[in-house]
Order: sequence, then C-alpha cells, then structure tokens
Amino acid sequence: MQRYEGRRVLISGAGSGIGRATVHRVLAEGGRVFAVDVNGAGLKETAEQAAATSAEAARRLATAVLDISDEAAVRAGAAAAVESLGGLDVLVNAAGVLRSSHTHETTLDFFNKIIAVNLTGTFLMIREAIPALLAGDRPVIVNFSSTSASFAHPYMSAYAASKGGIQSMTHALAAEYSKQGLRVVAVAPGSIASDMTSGKGPGLPEDADMTLFTKLAPAIGQGFAGPETVAGVVAMLGSQDGAFITGTEIRVDGGTHY
Repeated sequence: MQRYEGRRVLISGAGSGIGRATVHRVLAEGGRVFAVDVNGAGLKETAEQAAATSAEAARRLATAVLDISDEAAVRAGAAAAVESLGGLDVLVNAAGVLRSSHTHETTLDFFNKIIAVNLTGTFLMIREAIPALLAGDRPVIVNFSSTSASFAHPYMSAYAASKGGIQSMTHALAAEYSKQGLRVVAVAPGSIASDMTSGKGPGLPEDADMTLFTKLAPAIGQGFAGPETVAGVVAMLGSQDGAFITGTEIRVDGGTHY
C-alpha cells in the first residue's frame, strides 16, 4: 500500500516506541516525514533504521531534536517541519512520558512535568501546526490518549489526567475544525510493549500492589503487543481509509478492557 504517496507528516516522539514505528510505517507507505523527539540519540537510531531499510525512504525522512513542552521550541520546530516538507497534511502527536507514584506522595513538580509534556506539549504542537494543516491536503491530527484515560491504572493518576485531557481536547478540536476539513482523532493504546511500559518507564513504587493490575492483561495474543500494532492503526487514521473517522478515540489494547 502507498496510502501516503505525496503526503507530508510531522511525527513527535519519533525516537522510540510507537512514534518510531509510525515513522517507519509512513515511510514504507510512501510518505515524507519530519520526525522530532527530545532524545537525539533515539532519533539518530530511527534514521539509521530507515536508511538500513531503504535509501529512498531515508531521503524522505528529516529529523530534529525538540522538547514539546517548550513553547518557543515548538514554534520553531513546527515552522522548520513545514518548511522542510513544503506544507503539512498529517500531525501525529506520539510524544509523551509515563511515570508512576503513590498519589499522596506525588509532588506538584512531578505532576506538572507529566501534564507539561503530555497535555500541554500536545496542545502546543497542535496550535502551531493548525495553520499549515488547514492549507494541506485532507488534513488529519492523530493524538495519543491511553486506556488509562477511561480505565483504572493504579499509581498513574497524573498520567491518566494528562491522557484524559488529550481525549477531551480531541473531541473539541474535531468539532471546531470539522467544517474546514480537518479530522482530529485519538488512539488509546494499552498493553503495548515499549520503553514507556518497561520497568524503567512507569517506574512503579517499590511497594506497588501488583494484584491491582490483574485487569490490565490483554485478552488475546501472548502478552503485550509490539509498537507496530499501534502504528498500523495510526497509519490508517491518517490516510483516506480513515476519512469518515473524526472526534473519537480508537482503543488498541488486545481486548484488555472489552
């Protein structure tokens, strides 16, 4: 499939996990990608993987280090993406952080950091990209919510709050820009293997009660799925195959919360 032939795509969180998998999927389908991440080493690895797969695909990939929680940096980064791509058709907001703590021990700085990256960062990327998207071809914004926005994920109240905000914002944006042809959708991953969900990602408290996680096992498959599972859904949503989907979230969790 070459659903992204000629399409210009900005992807955040491209240095690892689902963001990286989405870069590779869009490149494989013929798209041009501007990939950003706060992790320069991760971005370099993403670019090296693309080059190892196809020199032609690598020529359609540009990368830049970007902290999406920094307003000035996002303004400059979005402008650089639009200039590099010659416009913008799809924005994929995959960047985010997952941290855990007992809520009664959560500091304000800890809480605000998660909100700043996940929710405010997503908002900043959207705000700066909208003018170019409205001038683009069949424009789409794909945001990243989480199953934690709707279902209990213990020790992750700050993360859940950030993802719930993204989910609500997705609905509001879809209504606001519907008559201008801009679709806005969200994916809500769960039970996906990535750096975010490994031990070093959520950083569960040492005394975490793991019996509270018995409801978080996928119903199908052999455990957590790979990030490419979500990348395929993102690719569909940003293409014409998703042309009648807006103002909603698509849960990708192997039936964890059926």
